[in-house]
Amino acid sequence: MWTGRTCIIGAAALTVTALATVPARADAADATVVPIQVTGDPAKRFNLVVMGDGYTAADMPKFRADLDKHLNDLWTIEPFKSYRSYVNVYAVEIPSAESGVSCDPGLSSPRRTTPLSMAFWSGCRQDGLQRLLVMDSAAAKKYADMVPGTNANNRQILAMANSDTYGGAGGTYATSSGGNAMSALIAPHELGHSLGGLDDEYDYYQRGVPGGTYTGPEPTSLHHTLLTVDEMKAQKKKWWRWLGERSEAGGVIGRYEGGLYFSKGVWRPSQHSMMKTLGYYYDQVARERMTQRISGKVDIVQAQTPTDAPVGADRVLWVETMHPTGHQLLVTWTADGKVVGKSPNLDLRRLHLKKGTHTVKATVIDPTEFVRDPAVRASSALTQVRTWTVDTQLKTPADDVPIDFTSSTPTDQAVGAESVVYAETTHPAKSAPSVRWELDGRRVQGSERDIALGRLHLRSGTHTLAARVGSKTRTWTIDAQRPTVKFELSAAAQARPRPGRTPEYVFDGPFTMKLTGADDRPGVVVSEFRVDGDGWFNYFGWPTDSSAPWRFSEDGTVIDSLTYGKLPKGRHTVEYRAIDPAGNVARPGKFIVTLR
Repeated sequence: MWTGRTCIIGAAALTVTALATVPARADAADATVVPIQVTGDPAKRFNLVVMGDGYTAADMPKFRADLDKHLNDLWTIEPFKSYRSYVNVYAVEIPSAESGVSCDPGLSSPRRTTPLSMAFWSGCRQDGLQRLLVMDSAAAKKYADMVPGTNANNRQILAMANSDTYGGAGGTYATSSGGNAMSALIAPHELGHSLGGLDDEYDYYQRGVPGGTYTGPEPTSLHHTLLTVDEMKAQKKKWWRWLGERSEAGGVIGRYEGGLYFSKGVWRPSQHSMMKTLGYYYDQVARERMTQRISGKVDIVQAQTPTDAPVGADRVLWVETMHPTGHQLLVTWTADGKVVGKSPNLDLRRLHLKKGTHTVKATVIDPTEFVRDPAVRASSALTQVRTWTVDTQLKTPADDVPIDFTSSTPTDQAVGAESVVYAETTHPAKSAPSVRWELDGRRVQGSERDIALGRLHLRSGTHTLAARVGSKTRTWTIDAQRPTVKFELSAAAQARPRPGRTPEYVFDGPFTMKLTGADDRPGVVVSEFRVDGDGWFNYFGWPTDSSAPWRFSEDGTVIDSLTYGKLPKGRHTVEYRAIDPAGNVARPGKFIVTLR
């Protein structure tokens, strides 16, 4: 970090040290690699490698449940939601001889011998930070190396401790406690650091200690500045393209004082976003950077007709692209600078090229609305070009490539009603196999290689999608059933059900709210709420106990020097919703509450 000091993420530190309280026992023979989500060849994907520490063989079901919670939260957060198809997830199950990790929760707590030597208090140090959960990074690398096709350039290691104590750390590798109410929210914040190069937006360095005033030069951080709003606009610097827009984390993108561990003298884009307050989404500034970095871990053009030698004008050229789950990439073909096609395949015979040599290009662009910066859009993360020399004198030899599928959206799990589903095929030299799409047995219009389900406006329930090419078929189950969510409040001084209208409740003091999400399919349902139209906030129960309801009060509740659940006196609207494992979002419900 530019500050030159270990940075605190409210409950964790940015840099994972290699400090270990006891020697690590990285015996790969004891560990098992379990593919959780495989969207493609690991050499061509961004690979998230998750491993547990302090989970005995008997604890392994808990590790799996903790992992499910972490992942289901991650897939509700943009841009991970839209780019889930770019990510492989592998679990490395490492049975520990002892349950739990060292110095949890106090320095007087037992030291335990575990495979990754995870320990709170910066590794059981008297001068350490209680929430700084470190591990033996060399041991973590050894276990991650068990996953074929992954390396330091295409993977991120996340290590989870068998602990209900809040803690973690991030940087090259990330750590998190597995079972705390807020544990699943640490991972996307840490990925903001390690993958996105984002800085903390905290206005303190250590909880409960004011951050002071920043007196340095203009920060190199893309989401911190000394500039005013007018200066950002005039100079076209920092987040000027997003100014004035409603923030994805609530409020409006503007200029809010505090960040980089200082309370004054430096400004950030949003009142609260994931890099400041766990529970909210990334704001647009951070989301743009994360989109660039996630996409930059893969090639958006995955394969193509070889470009290293001239080709004849009597064949089909093709490109295979990545397929985001939330939108479609754009393919544009040009011949000698003239646009001649907009699909993944180009039949050169239809161009009737004049004798001689010609230049044909395929440009693939990710049109995501998450990116505004033209330089980011033009970078190789979001735009790639392939070029061929076409020589009309060359004759393409016949081939006998069979028509078949080569890859597709995974068929072993349900897809959501708003997903983009894709299917790639083989590539005969002189034909372009066309995928035919069927919904519940009836032909529907789709693209040559993918179909956007959102435009079909599917009725609620379960549907079957089939892709056919030649005699081959691939089939998916579509989960178009939204999840449900219920709220439960503590006893109110007054309750006004108001049939057909928004229910209203009156409280004379603190009250609690419990949200319970449910779905017709197995998996973790993520609930969210927002107050008075502010940003959607992940409902994780209560910070100290995921089974306890959220508590609202006029002054809030101070836990570890942070305030939770502060709600001023007056009338407020609370909205709530849920997101299921397929990405379906419940229609928001709401109630009105008056705190008097």
